[in-house]
Amino acid sequence: MPGFQDEDGNEAAHATHTTMEDKIRIKEVKILSDNWSILKRTTLDIRRKDGSWQTITRETYDRGNGATILLFNHEQKTVLLTRQFRFPAFVNGCEDGMLIEACAGLLENDDPESAIRRETEEETGYHLGPVTKLFAAYMSPGSVTEKIHFFAAPYTSAQRKSAGGGVVDHGEEIELVELGLDQALQMIETGEIQDGKTIMLLQHAKLKRLVE
Repeated sequence: MPGFQDEDGNEAAHATHTTMEDKIRIKEVKILSDNWSILKRTTLDIRRKDGSWQTITRETYDRGNGATILLFNHEQKTVLLTRQFRFPAFVNGCEDGMLIEACAGLLENDDPESAIRRETEEETGYHLGPVTKLFAAYMSPGSVTEKIHFFAAPYTSAQRKSAGGGVVDHGEEIELVELGLDQALQMIETGEIQDGKTIMLLQHAKLKRLVE
């Protein structure tokens, strides 16, 4: 890393190194809940651009990282999605709490590809062939620590090996929804599809012409 230069343009003998301790100092971490996932309240000092320190408090919800996948069929020009009840959506105005989504789930100590294969089998009953990693994204970085890994994979009816439907012990009762890509994109406009990760995958499919 280059050091400072003096008035004659010569590099000074010393160099500066910026570390996280120069920007953030954690003062207190308190666990508010660990019943479902971990909710923490953290008090920290953050260094502003003018060099001053400001004390702030933030709450973070840590449920682990996750993975999601868009299943698409070239010949049929369709995508395979799911429909399931989401209580947070229900309490925030979704009339019946049912959301149409791409298959997804938590990593649960697996690598992202292994996790999404497991989730796809549990939710849809389909056993996947090759999958393609697309990108990763923080979905709600203001409060939720989760990073989601996005995938895509082709599917055919021959790959369905079981009924799917999710894990009963987890309270899941998942329906399959097969749609044309253009229809699914239109359902974003009408508000029938409101899940963020699903919107991102459908728009990516259109942009990259996955089903054309």
